[in-house]
Amino acid sequence: MERHFYKSTSISLILGALLIIITMVLHPSGGSIEYIIKISKTITIAHSLAIFSLPIILFGFYGLTIRLLDKWKLSILAFIIISFGLFSAMLAAVINGLTLPYFLNKYSERLDENIRVLKPITNYSFSLNVPLDYVFIVTCCLAIIVYSTIILIEKKFPKWIGFLGTFIVLFSIVGVLTGFIFTSLTGFRVFTFSIAAWILSSGILLYKSNK
Repeated sequence: MERHFYKSTSISLILGALLIIITMVLHPSGGSIEYIIKISKTITIAHSLAIFSLPIILFGFYGLTIRLLDKWKLSILAFIIISFGLFSAMLAAVINGLTLPYFLNKYSERLDENIRVLKPITNYSFSLNVPLDYVFIVTCCLAIIVYSTIILIEKKFPKWIGFLGTFIVLFSIVGVLTGFIFTSLTGFRVFTFSIAAWILSSGILLYKSNK
């Protein structure tokens, strides 16, 4: 029974990581209100896929958490932290990926006469997205550093995955200190692809450890 559990959760991590990569490839760049309306279908599809991937990833992290349980039960702390991060990612996707395009499309035929009202609303939506992105970034870093520390100490997985997680966190810290903007599309893609690589690797190792 335990073997089946680790197998299903490892597959969830692998699938979730692949869905994240596909989402970021599809994710369009921002722009004017007219441009958002024009590509609203692409925005909706990309963010719907992101929302769909989140519970799959969370289930995968649950299996990873159980697999890495130590005497301090710190992997449970990491799981709680990553849950907060995935929840903030869901809120950001719902607000900017589903709600905003749906709202703007209602005024697509009367855009000129409502532009003065729509611009502040659009700016407010983008402003909400920034702190939600930072919550996601910080919680991912915290969770990964906890998981990586457990891996390096307990040696339940190969050490390289622990070092990879540590490198991603250190890279993020250096990026912040040097003024790299992680909430821009390019910055968010760099961070998300890094996280996806760690999740994918962890899923593969979890699957192998099941054997």
